Amino acid sequence: MIFRQMTHEDLGCASYLIGDASAGVAAVVDPRFEIEEYLELGRYMGVSIEHILETHNHADHVSGHGRLAAATGATIHIHALAEVDFAHEPFDDGWTLELGSVRVAALHTPGHRPEHTVFTLTDTARGEQPWAVLTGDTLFVNDVARPDLAIEKRAGAREIHRSLQTKLLRLPDECEVWPGHLGGSMCGGPGMDMKGSSTIGFERAHNPTLAIEDEDEFVAEAMRRIGPQPPNFHAIVDLNRGPLLTTGVEVLPLAPRQVEQQRAEGALIVDVRTDQQFDDAHIPGSVCLPMLNAGFGSRLAWIADRDQDVVFVGRDDEDARRAGKLAVAIGIRRISGLLAGGMTSWRQEGRPVDRITRLSVDELPEQFAQGRGLQILDVREQSEWAAGHIPGSHFKPWHDIDSTPEGLDPGRTIAVICGSGQRAAIGASLLQRFGAPSIVHIVDGGVGRWRELGHPIETARDLAGDFV
Repeated sequence: MIFRQMTHEDLGCASYLIGDASAGVAAVVDPRFEIEEYLELGRYMGVSIEHILETHNHADHVSGHGRLAAATGATIHIHALAEVDFAHEPFDDGWTLELGSVRVAALHTPGHRPEHTVFTLTDTARGEQPWAVLTGDTLFVNDVARPDLAIEKRAGAREIHRSLQTKLLRLPDECEVWPGHLGGSMCGGPGMDMKGSSTIGFERAHNPTLAIEDEDEFVAEAMRRIGPQPPNFHAIVDLNRGPLLTTGVEVLPLAPRQVEQQRAEGALIVDVRTDQQFDDAHIPGSVCLPMLNAGFGSRLAWIADRDQDVVFVGRDDEDARRAGKLAVAIGIRRISGLLAGGMTSWRQEGRPVDRITRLSVDELPEQFAQGRGLQILDVREQSEWAAGHIPGSHFKPWHDIDSTPEGLDPGRTIAVICGSGQRAAIGASLLQRFGAPSIVHIVDGGVGRWRELGHPIETARDLAGDFV
């Protein structure tokens, strides 16, 4: 039997190549847009990729099923409720596929999406009991799927609960769990583990969400934990429904003068260098989105309009090309190009640059206490803000910044803080892009470090007058 998990580290996605080496046949489950790894592994293993299985219409990344089908002639299989607009073989609950001695069986598990299906794997050469289940976006390691990417969120949560309790948790304890996502994906909650696999028994014993047997309690917990809804998931689902995408996007090198022209015509300039490099000098109006940090693609989806041209600026051309590939993976296809030679070429031509001041979080208390007109903007998520924030600070999640937030004076200095400094870099660049003239990027930690230094923290309960 052949079984390989392949992960997309930036998006936190997992896909699988499964098959029988003796029979020379294989299938790919939930392929990502870049298909070269599947083709290379198939050649190495001496198998023909004849089937492509989708657990559901993905909402966080563009599937590679179109490119893989074009490259191999493989048949695409997806649940009948997916309503796709491309050649495929639909299946229903209980459908099976034989890959030599490997039997794949479909278990319909609606909730995350109505068509969602998991696949059990049985190696019939060794026994008739399934040894693994590919759980897609229903069950993760230490977490479960979010319920709000297809139907009303409470209805979705109820369906997820029923799918877990009546389908997945009835599998044997020793059955291995191989999910469609690892920690960092937007498709789950904060409990998602970076570990690539688990077992039904271990998750039953240690996954806190699975311990909630009462459906109403499960729904209430799902509503409490749900994160902000990504802005472009409908567009990604539409791309994945078809017609099939079989080509990528060429990222062309642009001279500084061409980039300036693109900027004048409204293109979004995305700087993928480190936040320190961006602070020191960047193209006016550009957005800081470091590619070296995990989650670049998911964060780009928040700030890039799929109908707006995008230009990437990297340390070099290779950095910017890699950013372009990650953009295509999340459905951003209007890529005008990259700044050839990176910021070095821009500086060599003497073109204007902007800068952002950095301040260590250790230095922030003194600056704040001296009453120098410093305003603090916390750009973390609502749940983080409610759990504890700096007294007197303002709040706006980084991905919602499209102007100077209400309550802040754009004529005074705004210090932007998060949990580590990464999201603060993006937030600071967005504030500057939308016209705030004096911005400070808080680095070397965030609100957690402020707390460690012994400075006061305020919670949502404090603000409500409940000091218990």
